[in-house]
Amino acid sequence: MNNLNEKEKMLNGEIYDASDELLIQERENAKDLCFEYNHLLPSKIDERKNLIKKLLGKTTENFHIEQPFYCDYGYNIEIGENFYTNVNVVILDCAKVIFGDNVFIAPNCGFYTAGHPFDVEQRNKALEYAYPITVGDNVWIGAGCSILPGVTIGDNTVIGAGSVVTKDIPANVLAVGNPCKVIREI
Repeated sequence: MNNLNEKEKMLNGEIYDASDELLIQERENAKDLCFEYNHLLPSKIDERKNLIKKLLGKTTENFHIEQPFYCDYGYNIEIGENFYTNVNVVILDCAKVIFGDNVFIAPNCGFYTAGHPFDVEQRNKALEYAYPITVGDNVWIGAGCSILPGVTIGDNTVIGAGSVVTKDIPANVLAVGNPCKVIREI
């Protein structure tokens, strides 16, 4: 018998109830911090950095996240040194989302760890699952990309604009498309 609470199930990659009161409270807290962050003047660099450090699970000294920025929980996001996201990045971090060093993310990208069962009865009960996303060092993700649950992107890789990354992408390649596929080594 499974005695895990819904948060533990979520973090273990099991089916969990996203309508759990603790999870709702944690999402509301993260969304309040995102709201506050997104409404700070862009010139308030120190205040912005401090809010992101409060929101995310792990940060470094050198990072920049353009506004607006949105996430579900924040505590499951880890960023490496020299991390940059352009405007309108969404990270649904129901599972870990780990970014290496020197990661550059263009506008309108989404990182989605959460998914829903194909079984309609489970889906209609607000049940979902979450699988981690890992992005290696020196990765550039072009505008309008979607990175789906469970994906790993290798070091030194470029993901072309508009790509939908449904499977792991190795290191040192250019990959593009829907679904995203390796075009060539770089």
